[in-house]
Amino acid sequence: MTTKIATRETYGETLVELGKNDENIVVLDADLSKSTKTHSFSKEFPNRFFNMGIAEQNLMGTAAGLAASDKIPFASTFAVFASGRAFEIIRNSICYPKLNVKVCATHAGITVGEDGASHQAIEDIAIMRSLPNMVVLNPADAVSTKALLKEIVEYEGPVYVRLGRAKVPVIYDDDVKITIGKGMEVKGGNDITIIATGIMVNEALKARKELLKEGITARVIDIHTIKPIDKEIIIKAGRETKGIVTVEEHSILGGLGSAVAEVLAENHPTLLKRVGINDTFGESGKPDELMKKYGLTAENIIAKAKEILD
Repeated sequence: MTTKIATRETYGETLVELGKNDENIVVLDADLSKSTKTHSFSKEFPNRFFNMGIAEQNLMGTAAGLAASDKIPFASTFAVFASGRAFEIIRNSICYPKLNVKVCATHAGITVGEDGASHQAIEDIAIMRSLPNMVVLNPADAVSTKALLKEIVEYEGPVYVRLGRAKVPVIYDDDVKITIGKGMEVKGGNDITIIATGIMVNEALKARKELLKEGITARVIDIHTIKPIDKEIIIKAGRETKGIVTVEEHSILGGLGSAVAEVLAENHPTLLKRVGINDTFGESGKPDELMKKYGLTAENIIAKAKEILD
């Protein structure tokens, strides 16, 4: 049976581990620590945890001040509030001076589920990748979440980490090497390439399995780093396969699909199809049902792949 773990759970556990190794790590939250899982850190290191209340702009401003004082602040809230309500402070107080703040936002995407459209951040990647100096990460599972969190502690500068609410399958082995800015070829293939990010990497693997039954080999690439994006792996896929399908739990506008299209248009024009939220808001519902309704399934990936191959 496949192990399922929410990336926010791994975030909470890894924070404690990182905190034990580095006394400069501090954590800030906006009165959501039980949901973002930063409460584990607050129990272990109460003097290094700050609950800023429902004041996301103040959360980011304080994180900037701590970074300017040589601390390594991890600032957490829901993705819709981090990328939306606190945008100006992230732009002017964190990214502009290139301060060492790690914005780790949970409850991203439509799989927030029953909380509905107001809480389903489907534009956060687009917003965050537009900011100069910002690194944007979207891990696929628990293993890649832990690996990338360890990497960002060593990286000097602003980082946005996109984390989910729902439990998702563990894809990677514990000893996998995951590096900021380097895409992962999860499975090889020469007919079509599926480039996915976040929890959609699992759906891409499901699609590959079904396509294989029809004699179609699909290369599956995990782009966990949306910015800086791995141009080399994308261009290589464009040259070696008949086309590319991008897959994301995010709007098709401004996210992974747009980032891949930019790389291909400037370097190696390739037939591209996008699977994602089609310029609409979500709604309240169970995560699996929402994934089906909004076309974020292996079946939709297969359909897009066949549009290229037919």
